[in-house]
Amino acid sequence: MDNKYVSRKGEVYMKAVQVTGYGDVDKLKVVDIPIPEPNEKEVLVKVKACAINNTEIWMREGAYGTGSKSGWRPEGVQFPRIPGSDITGEIVKVGDQVDQDMAGKKVVLFPFTSTGEEGSEHISEDMSFIGSEYDGGYAEYVVWPADLCFDMPLADYSESAVFSVSGLTAWHMVQQIQIQPGETVMVTGANGGVGSLNVQIASKVFGAKVIAIIGDLNGEEAMKELGATHVLSYRSDNLAEEILEANGGPIDSVLDVVGDALFPTSLQVLKKGGKFCISGSAGGQKTNLDFRTLYLKHITMYGSVLGTRSEFKDMLKAIAEGKIKPVIDKSFPLEEAKEAQVYFKNKGKLGKILLLPEE
Repeated sequence: MDNKYVSRKGEVYMKAVQVTGYGDVDKLKVVDIPIPEPNEKEVLVKVKACAINNTEIWMREGAYGTGSKSGWRPEGVQFPRIPGSDITGEIVKVGDQVDQDMAGKKVVLFPFTSTGEEGSEHISEDMSFIGSEYDGGYAEYVVWPADLCFDMPLADYSESAVFSVSGLTAWHMVQQIQIQPGETVMVTGANGGVGSLNVQIASKVFGAKVIAIIGDLNGEEAMKELGATHVLSYRSDNLAEEILEANGGPIDSVLDVVGDALFPTSLQVLKKGGKFCISGSAGGQKTNLDFRTLYLKHITMYGSVLGTRSEFKDMLKAIAEGKIKPVIDKSFPLEEAKEAQVYFKNKGKLGKILLLPEE
């Protein structure tokens, strides 16, 4: 390991960013802590890049839980916790029961553990997330099960780091609504991490026509490069009419990460028998719903978070084949995690925000 790590009482230390409790970005603290040791089935990964997701911000803010708890498990997050789930790096140490040939591999980490059966890992009661139930990638090193480390799909660490959570979520959303070639899909929050990947996956992997919804239409050309057929602004006073006009009638499906702000519009423009899939609620977590809209239009609704290992492998294959491309907005050094999370919440950015421990 690098000689900059000073031994204190026989331990070797690393730099990390910890969340010390629920609250604002002042709860993020840069600390020096011992480098973790992998157990017999784990590996130690030197983190090269970690992309930011809504998940770690909402975890810090307490948005996932009820009352004073938040996290993916009922007991809530145990603080202090190192956040970060979109991780790439190099394996520098392996556990006793791990193939020694894994040392030196460049890997991307599957973001959660689960005892769920194949195909149901993401809905298992014991699903536990890196960066929430386990210490994550806002650090110079992280330990993780060897069987959840996969070869990077691209040669570059930063480019390979932008897909894990957002990409898996987007891939699973598209799979759930069973998009068929030529169908029209509306993607909300299309300039964000999940949204920009929804655009790419729906259009370039599954052959759908995509109506991308963003705020500032200055991003129209960038959206079309990602595969959008039409790009519209949620700021329009006549958004529903513009969607119907662009498509020549009602649309087949909606992939939503916004929630309340665009929910009425989504139901209005869906065809009879249409499908609505949601994986985020950045524009409002609660909404009013007239159930008659659902049953009179025969709308199917899906809740979606993450996905399966099989889907993760399929996604990595599509990335390696060049069907899905990384979209990166900005990178920050690890010590500027506060600034990075504040920037992440700005509107108008395109793609992912990265933390780079070595910068």
